[in-house]
Amino acid sequence: MTNHLYYGDNLKVLRDEIADESVDLIYLDPPFNSNASYNVLFRSPAGDQSAAQIEAFDDTWHWGDEAEAAFQEVRRSGHTDAATMLEAMRSFLGMNDMMAYLAMMAVRLVELHRVLKPAGSLRSNRIFDHSSCFLPRWSYKQ
Repeated sequence: MTNHLYYGDNLKVLRDEIADESVDLIYLDPPFNSNASYNVLFRSPAGDQSAAQIEAFDDTWHWGDEAEAAFQEVRRSGHTDAATMLEAMRSFLGMNDMMAYLAMMAVRLVELHRVLKPAGSLRSNRIFDHSSCFLPRWSYKQ
Protein backbone atom coordinates (compact mmCIF):
# COMPACT_ATOMS: atom_id res chain seq x y z
CA MET A 1 0.00 0.00 0.00
CA THR A 2 1.42 3.37 -1.01
CA ASN A 3 0.07 6.87 -1.34
CA HIS A 4 -3.40 6.41 0.07
CA LEU A 5 -5.40 9.07 1.85
CA TYR A 6 -8.35 7.92 3.94
CA TYR A 7 -11.17 10.03 5.27
CA GLY A 8 -13.13 9.02 8.35
CA ASP A 9 -12.65 7.51 11.77
CA ASN A 10 -9.05 6.32 11.93
CA LEU A 11 -10.01 3.34 14.11
CA LYS A 12 -12.21 1.89 11.38
CA VAL A 13 -9.62 2.62 8.69
CA LEU A 14 -6.82 1.05 10.73
CA ARG A 15 -8.82 -2.10 11.34
CA ASP A 16 -10.31 -2.48 7.87
CA GLU A 17 -7.57 -1.21 5.58
CA ILE A 18 -4.10 -1.38 7.17
CA ALA A 19 -2.14 -4.63 7.51
CA ASP A 20 -0.04 -5.60 10.54
CA GLU A 21 3.48 -4.14 10.62
CA SER A 22 3.05 -2.37 7.29
CA VAL A 23 3.67 1.29 8.16
CA ASP A 24 7.09 2.95 8.44
CA LEU A 25 6.00 6.27 9.89
CA ILE A 26 2.89 7.38 11.73
CA TYR A 27 2.35 11.10 12.18
CA LEU A 28 -0.30 11.65 14.78
CA ASP A 29 -2.31 14.83 15.18
CA PRO A 30 -4.83 13.70 17.78
CA PRO A 31 -7.53 15.70 19.46
CA PHE A 32 -6.27 17.15 22.70
CA ASN A 33 -9.43 17.18 24.79
CA SER A 34 -9.71 20.94 24.42
CA ASN A 35 -13.47 20.94 25.11
CA ALA A 36 -13.98 23.07 22.02
CA SER A 37 -15.75 22.78 18.69
CA TYR A 38 -13.79 23.62 15.55
CA ASN A 39 -15.38 25.02 12.42
CA VAL A 40 -14.36 25.44 8.81
CA LEU A 41 -14.98 28.99 7.69
CA PHE A 42 -15.71 29.66 4.03
CA ARG A 43 -14.90 32.65 1.84
CA SER A 44 -16.86 34.07 -1.04
CA PRO A 45 -15.55 33.53 -4.59
CA ALA A 46 -14.04 37.03 -4.34
CA GLY A 47 -12.12 36.00 -1.22
CA ASP A 48 -14.27 37.97 1.21
CA GLN A 49 -15.22 36.41 4.51
CA SER A 50 -18.53 34.59 4.57
CA ALA A 51 -20.86 33.77 7.42
CA ALA A 52 -21.02 30.21 6.08
CA GLN A 53 -19.29 27.60 8.18
CA ILE A 54 -19.57 23.94 9.11
CA GLU A 55 -18.50 22.09 12.20
CA ALA A 56 -15.29 20.23 11.41
CA PHE A 57 -14.66 18.54 14.72
CA ASP A 58 -16.04 18.51 18.23
CA ASP A 59 -13.14 17.90 20.65
CA THR A 60 -15.35 17.08 23.61
CA TRP A 61 -15.51 13.64 25.19
CA HIS A 62 -18.08 12.08 27.50
CA TRP A 63 -18.26 8.74 29.27
CA GLY A 64 -20.91 6.50 27.75
CA ASP A 65 -21.34 3.27 25.79
CA GLU A 66 -18.70 4.18 23.21
CA ALA A 67 -16.09 5.01 25.85
CA GLU A 68 -16.90 1.83 27.78
CA ALA A 69 -16.54 -0.23 24.59
CA ALA A 70 -13.13 1.36 23.88
CA PHE A 71 -12.03 0.66 27.44
CA GLN A 72 -13.08 -3.00 27.18
CA GLU A 73 -11.35 -3.39 23.80
CA VAL A 74 -8.05 -2.26 25.31
CA ARG A 75 -8.53 -4.72 28.16
CA ARG A 76 -9.02 -7.55 25.64
CA SER A 77 -6.30 -6.39 23.26
CA GLY A 78 -3.42 -8.39 24.69
CA HIS A 79 -1.47 -5.20 25.44
CA THR A 80 -1.26 -5.82 29.15
CA ASP A 81 0.76 -2.67 29.91
CA ALA A 82 -1.82 -0.47 28.19
CA ALA A 83 -4.70 -2.32 29.83
CA THR A 84 -3.09 -2.07 33.28
CA MET A 85 -2.45 1.66 32.83
CA LEU A 86 -5.97 2.30 31.58
CA GLU A 87 -7.49 0.32 34.47
CA ALA A 88 -5.38 2.28 36.96
CA MET A 89 -6.48 5.55 35.39
CA ARG A 90 -10.13 4.47 35.55
CA SER A 91 -9.71 3.45 39.18
CA PHE A 92 -8.32 6.89 39.95
CA LEU A 93 -10.46 9.07 37.67
CA GLY A 94 -13.70 7.13 37.59
CA MET A 95 -15.96 7.19 34.56
CA ASN A 96 -15.74 10.82 33.53
CA ASP A 97 -14.93 12.93 30.46
CA MET A 98 -11.15 12.64 30.90
CA MET A 99 -11.42 8.87 31.14
CA ALA A 100 -13.53 8.82 27.97
CA TYR A 101 -10.77 10.71 26.16
CA LEU A 102 -8.07 8.34 27.45
CA ALA A 103 -10.06 5.25 26.45
CA MET A 104 -10.65 6.68 22.98
CA MET A 105 -6.93 7.40 22.53
CA ALA A 106 -5.77 4.08 24.01
CA VAL A 107 -7.83 1.88 21.69
CA ARG A 108 -6.42 3.79 18.70
CA LEU A 109 -2.85 3.62 19.98
CA VAL A 110 -3.21 -0.17 20.23
CA GLU A 111 -4.15 -0.26 16.53
CA LEU A 112 -1.39 2.18 15.57
CA HIS A 113 1.10 -0.06 17.34
CA ARG A 114 -0.22 -3.08 15.44
CA VAL A 115 0.32 -1.51 12.02
CA LEU A 116 3.75 -0.03 12.81
CA LYS A 117 6.72 -1.91 11.33
CA PRO A 118 9.32 -3.21 13.81
CA ALA A 119 11.69 -0.38 12.89
CA GLY A 120 8.84 2.11 12.39
CA SER A 121 8.36 5.38 14.17
CA LEU A 122 5.37 7.21 15.66
CA ARG A 123 5.60 11.00 15.76
CA SER A 124 3.18 13.58 17.09
CA ASN A 125 2.81 17.24 16.26
CA ARG A 126 3.25 18.05 19.94
CA ILE A 127 3.64 16.35 23.29
CA PHE A 128 0.53 14.47 24.35
CA ASP A 129 -1.17 16.19 27.24
CA HIS A 130 -3.32 13.36 28.56
CA SER A 131 -2.43 10.20 26.65
CA SER A 132 1.36 10.24 27.04
CA CYS A 133 1.10 7.53 29.68
CA PHE A 134 0.58 5.02 26.84
CA LEU A 135 3.56 5.99 24.67
CA PRO A 136 6.85 5.19 26.46
CA ARG A 137 6.76 1.44 25.86
CA TRP A 138 5.33 1.90 22.38
CA SER A 139 8.02 4.18 21.03
CA TYR A 140 9.75 1.09 19.69
CA LYS A 141 8.76 -2.44 18.72
CA GLN A 142 10.01 -5.29 20.87
